[in-house]
Amino acid sequence: MPSKIPNSPGGYVTITLHSHLPYVINHGTWPHGLEWLSEAAAETYLPLLRVIGRLEREGIYLKPNINLSPILLEQLAHPVFKSEFVEYLNRKIEAALKDKAEYTKKGDTHMAKVAEYWRDFFSLALKDFEALGRDIISGFRRFNDSGAIEVFTCAATHGYFPLLGTDASIRAQVRTGVETHKKHFGKAPRGIWIPECGYRPAGVWDFPVSPNGASPTAQFKPYYRAGVEQILAENGIQYFFIDTHLVENSAVFTPYEHLAGNVPVAVEKESGTPRASFYQPFFADTPDRSKAQVAFFTRDPRTSVQVWSGDHGYPGDADYLDFHKKKFPGGHRYWRVTGPRIDLGDKTPYYPNLASDRARDHAADFARITAEAIKKYPTTKGVPPILTAPFDAELFGHWWFEGPQFLENVAREFAKPESELKLVTCGEYLDRFPPKGFLELSEGSWGKNGTNEVWLNPDTAWTWKHIYPAEMAVHQMAETGKWRGNEAATRLAKQVCRELLLLESSDWQFLITTGAARDYAELRFDTHLQQFRDLIDAWRRFESTNEISGEAMNTLEIIEERDSVFADIKPELWAR
Repeated sequence: MPSKIPNSPGGYVTITLHSHLPYVINHGTWPHGLEWLSEAAAETYLPLLRVIGRLEREGIYLKPNINLSPILLEQLAHPVFKSEFVEYLNRKIEAALKDKAEYTKKGDTHMAKVAEYWRDFFSLALKDFEALGRDIISGFRRFNDSGAIEVFTCAATHGYFPLLGTDASIRAQVRTGVETHKKHFGKAPRGIWIPECGYRPAGVWDFPVSPNGASPTAQFKPYYRAGVEQILAENGIQYFFIDTHLVENSAVFTPYEHLAGNVPVAVEKESGTPRASFYQPFFADTPDRSKAQVAFFTRDPRTSVQVWSGDHGYPGDADYLDFHKKKFPGGHRYWRVTGPRIDLGDKTPYYPNLASDRARDHAADFARITAEAIKKYPTTKGVPPILTAPFDAELFGHWWFEGPQFLENVAREFAKPESELKLVTCGEYLDRFPPKGFLELSEGSWGKNGTNEVWLNPDTAWTWKHIYPAEMAVHQMAETGKWRGNEAATRLAKQVCRELLLLESSDWQFLITTGAARDYAELRFDTHLQQFRDLIDAWRRFESTNEISGEAMNTLEIIEERDSVFADIKPELWAR
């Protein structure tokens, strides 16, 4: 068992890994689709489990908060993935063997050794996968139960909270996420990753685009919405994460907390103006504090850039494996970053041992800069500071191949007796040091400029014109409760709800905006939209006739087989 949280270090560091992929099973393979999931499993999820296990055997603990999004859990547990992933790994092993033979024939002994490296890497992944009984989730569950990690949840399909059109939609995303987490881990999650760190406080809200596609939004009156923290509290969630600027821009503290001296603040040297510390959790302020005390942790700005940025941070180091240059047809990578903005043709050979050395160096540097950052925020009233470092999990291993090695070395750095900082999970910290006060937050995200613009812009506004009426239609369906007692109608209502959740995934707008896989995202959105329309039309006919036609049942069965997620979904979640 991991040792308990140390009593009096100079402060704590909590590393958070957000693991998520949109639903891709039965929706394409390569270059977009199931290949994404297989890559993430081989290069991120299994290596993370390997690192955590290796550290645990030495009595060292990384203590990460690991979010496995509900839709990711459903995919990792899916029989199609379990079968395809074995085939994927075998293809990668075979490709490495062919590469080795080719490089050997050319007399390139170094590249032949790198090919052996890939053969061994994917062979180990296959061995680990089979040792887990082809159940990656079971590996995370074991470490979660032992206390080596803290697994927490996310919205069901990563719907973007600030733009979803009804509180019922957010509630359904959260509740479905919580229930899915309980199904796979046997216990309720303590925390949640709100998608894209997208927070919206309570208050009057208006549709940013017309819900009926043609009429001006003025036809739809603004109405009062619950704050995100209120909905989280309803579902037993104790903490979430926000981006730095939401605290930087917050100047509102409640007066009695100032008077009592219970709000940890940092004083700006030049102005003398107090502001909230990034290094303490707060409760998100809410209209009814007695019913909603949900803490938030704030992303540390310096370490974030240092770890994820390819231009300014560790992943851009010359010795690390280059992500973009691949050898086809197998897709293995044999070249290093080499230098900033180097043309693919000028990339030089990759040396795994040199990259491993750099991962150790960068872990030591990470320990140094976290110590420097936290020194500015000493223990106040017996509460030590905590530095929050959240990242997309797929950064480690997939985008930055040496990322898991870096994390392993980070754990070793903080385990040194001379380290003044210790690693901790958010739950452990809150158990010892609950928030001292409330902080009012504004709307925002960790996207570009801290706004909603990645998900709502001229290229994506059309998606919301379809999402909003779909949300209203599901709400109306849920209000009737007419599916109860009718097996076929229950199946239909459940699949309507699944298609809405899949339609709401923030991934589609993100991929459209970034251009990373725009055609695929638009196709996926249109697919779920058409399936939703077919199903809601069948539901409306059922409402008027009390019958579901054979043709409608055939359509339902085809869609159910394709999008078979969240088996226990509850349509009543969308009612008032």
